[in-house]
Amino acid sequence: MNNPYKQSYKQEIVDNVSLTIFNCGLQSCTAGHQWGPGVRDHFLIHFVISGKGKYTCNGKSYSLKAGDMFLIKPSQVVNYIADENDPWEYYWVGFNGTYAQKAVSNLPFKDNSPVYSPKDYETCKEYLYQIYANSGSTISNSTAMLGYLYLFMAKLIEEGTMISPVQTVAQSSYVIEAIKYIQFNYSSDISVDDIAGAVGISRSHLYRVFVSNLGQSPIDYLTEYRINEACELIKNTNLSISQIAVSVGFFDQFYFSRVFKKIKKTPPSKYLQTLENKGEI
Repeated sequence: MNNPYKQSYKQEIVDNVSLTIFNCGLQSCTAGHQWGPGVRDHFLIHFVISGKGKYTCNGKSYSLKAGDMFLIKPSQVVNYIADENDPWEYYWVGFNGTYAQKAVSNLPFKDNSPVYSPKDYETCKEYLYQIYANSGSTISNSTAMLGYLYLFMAKLIEEGTMISPVQTVAQSSYVIEAIKYIQFNYSSDISVDDIAGAVGISRSHLYRVFVSNLGQSPIDYLTEYRINEACELIKNTNLSISQIAVSVGFFDQFYFSRVFKKIKKTPPSKYLQTLENKGEI
């Protein structure tokens, strides 16, 4: 039996972006250690590394062992408890964001069975461990953590696609490619036509898959991405507002300020002060 331990990390500041890690950690539980019944306000995946336990979701119980995962969705009433004789050890990651719901819908968990046993146990275990191993408050930390979360999800989506390929997975691949294009080109004067052309589909098709997968249009996603990048520059550099505007793809400072205020409810010149007033920096 493993010696009980708990190592965890919780993000102090969470921006409402496409995918954000809330918390992560590793834990070897004591006999009978229990969480719940209760609800979470974010998505949470646990991966059992050793031992046994029971997960109860919406009134249905599942007996789990090493190699099993269980998914918790926001607002679900859940309870999980370590076995009395062979208490489990697990890794976990909690996350949310505008893309989280769609990403989870492509994972191989089912509404009537929120558990899954991955075929590639070691790779999934390593990705989850690396999320925690790279935890920290710097941009480098958060980027590495999010990168490993994407890799972890990609592995599960790949396994789920091999089991039951569906059209939504193919559609979401267009969205992923479009997001990649935006991430590498947002600082340039790109348009929705440019994004659609890079992905290889029509503008109207791009619009449909974005709304279907993310619940927003490509131009809204691009605009929010640019504004979120501007927030990072405001927090971490001494650039002027006009320099920041150009850096994130806005070539009219006054238009940038109007868009920034519309999304963040405060002008860029007062963004830091707003965070300070909220106690977020």
